Amino acid sequence: YEMKMDGEYTLPTNVENVWNNLNDPLVLKNSIPGCTQLIKENDNEFKAEVTLKIGPVSAKFDGEVKLSNIKIHEGYTISGNGKGGAAGFAKGSANIQLEEKDGSTVLKYSVEAKIGGKLAQLGSRLIDSTSKKLAGKFFDNFVKIVDGTTKIEEEIN
Repeated sequence: YEMKMDGEYTLPTNVENVWNNLNDPLVLKNSIPGCTQLIKENDNEFKAEVTLKIGPVSAKFDGEVKLSNIKIHEGYTISGNGKGGAAGFAKGSANIQLEEKDGSTVLKYSVEAKIGGKLAQLGSRLIDSTSKKLAGKFFDNFVKIVDGTTKIEEEIN
């Protein structure tokens, strides 16, 4: 099952600040709904662990997250794929574009996702609404971290 969506957020801060946050693994980990682990493998690759509930199905996904098409202060593509055992798999990517506007930053995104296995049988309406909710939650979390509403705990390894 495949889905697509687009959106736009205006963040009350400069492009550089938004860019730095988009490239901070701790910020990403705290923005991704259900993300319990995000470990940097190398500059643009991370191992991730995400637990999600879609309707009646809870799944723990093990996967990776990659950054590509990187244009400093302008945007990148963030893509991920995860295997959720019996629940199936999920993979998706988001193109993110940043634009400075009167001291604020307009962040535009377009997301494509593919879901297979048991999860895909839940029906398109449920998957669509859940995906939109998750994307919305990611950006809400991200915006709150960027504007300082949410303080994140530094991890001590």
